Amino acid sequence: MPHVLALHGGAGGVVGAEAAVRAALERALDAGHAALGRGAMQAVLAAVAAMEDSGLFNAGRGAVPNADGAHELDASVMDGSTLAAGAVAAARRIRNPVLAAHAVMRHSPHLLLAGAGADRFARARGLEMISERYFSRSARSRGTVGAVALDEDGNLAAATSTGGITGKLPGRVGDSPIVGAGTWADNRSCAVSATGDGEVFIRAALAHDIAARMRYLKLPLARAAAAALRNVSALGGRGGLVAIDRRGAIAMPFSARIMYRASIDARGRRTIAVW
Repeated sequence: MPHVLALHGGAGGVVGAEAAVRAALERALDAGHAALGRGAMQAVLAAVAAMEDSGLFNAGRGAVPNADGAHELDASVMDGSTLAAGAVAAARRIRNPVLAAHAVMRHSPHLLLAGAGADRFARARGLEMISERYFSRSARSRGTVGAVALDEDGNLAAATSTGGITGKLPGRVGDSPIVGAGTWADNRSCAVSATGDGEVFIRAALAHDIAARMRYLKLPLARAAAAALRNVSALGGRGGLVAIDRRGAIAMPFSARIMYRASIDARGRRTIAVW
């Protein structure tokens, strides 16, 4: 089974510093691909953590502030081989929320921890904690980040991380930490990480909708992803996603103006694109 990896840095309209963003996408792609030999989950964790640390995307260091000027971080992961998943929402002090989501999956009886409880759990697990001074305010960040991977054993995994919406009400949670909306992975169908209008993605169960269309309607990945995005558009939402199916096919459709995205396909061919 070939190694396959795809990732995104958000869909929307924030442009500029394109060379720096492309370089950050390539670093994340390299980090994820280097980890693929240790499994699909390790690959998506490495790729997303790299984007969280870059400060160029709306996740981790680059997270946007809420209406109070504070930062609340969301992330989720899912393992396609077991359907195990973990998530954190409205965390305030975790450097890499995607690693905390993985810790929730691995080391707790729960799927989603929020707010101060998520921070306390991450600290107890030995994850790196930060202060408000950590967050980058030097430039407008792009969007939500995410990654999907297929490893040599045929296992799929997905991860998504975000800082939410600029000026959001404190406590708002979007689709990124919601399994089935912003993230999904199932070895029987596909792995998906989404980016866009979170409230609509939740209503549409976007990520799971793609997998359901593949399993029940027998649609190929590209057609299932396109149909799910059309459903989002019909509800008034925009955005995009990256997805990989169990055979290694990649889909990276979007309905927004742009989507920062990158991939390595089954033949080792690299794609890094914005428009």
